[in-house]
Amino acid sequence: MIVAKMRWWKEALFILGFYLAYAQVRNQLGSDGLFAATTDTAAKNAERVIAFEKRLGLFFEQDLQQWFLDWGWFFWFWNVFYGSLHFVVTIVVGLFLYHLFPLRFIRYRTGLAITTALGLIGFATFPLMPPRLLSSPPPYGGAMDKFSFVDTLSVHGGLWSFDSGTLQAISNQWAAMPSLHLAWAAWCTIAIAPVLKSFSARAAMWLYPVATLFGIIVTANHYWIDGLGGLVALALGMWFAHRIADRQMLDMNNTTTDGGI
Repeated sequence: MIVAKMRWWKEALFILGFYLAYAQVRNQLGSDGLFAATTDTAAKNAERVIAFEKRLGLFFEQDLQQWFLDWGWFFWFWNVFYGSLHFVVTIVVGLFLYHLFPLRFIRYRTGLAITTALGLIGFATFPLMPPRLLSSPPPYGGAMDKFSFVDTLSVHGGLWSFDSGTLQAISNQWAAMPSLHLAWAAWCTIAIAPVLKSFSARAAMWLYPVATLFGIIVTANHYWIDGLGGLVALALGMWFAHRIADRQMLDMNNTTTDGGI
């Protein structure tokens, strides 16, 4: 019954409307919005994250990036990966599920929406300056010369750049915790890998979030702990989605049973 009520254009409008609303709220919470945090707050939160990682003995992001700094083509690839696959793979997975596994699509679409909404809570309560901005000047950077992260998108390029005045005005450059890049990538894997028949296709999907984690770190867009935050958001989002879907199925079964009496 639920599947019978699905219309592709309704789903498309819902997803587009949800994402536009999410983007609007995200951008108003961050680096250049109506409810923008201060540069000092974002920088101090970054120092807190780094201090925590150091206590764990796991502050390795700067060293990891340094190993590859002479490879301009390498960073161009990961900048393109970061800026494109986040959307492309997610859309392809969604279309695949919609056409071939509609019930699964409903459950996982809901989970992705909740996960994305949970990300807003992190952006609002913990504005976080990403590694690439630590040594950059204000208003977006922390001007902290003790760090040597490189903004690879600015230096090596990609499909777009935060140096654009338009992008600076419409983006939230401190929306780092949680990493929705990793959350969405992991969502793609758990949504589609179990229903793929090809071993190579399943392997590729399991490698995708691993590659995403590497990409968000080596480009200095995130700390590794942002990725962990993204996975926590995904776990919560899918938990809620499963509860909602199970409740809908129970209500539908009860309605069917009552109708048969």
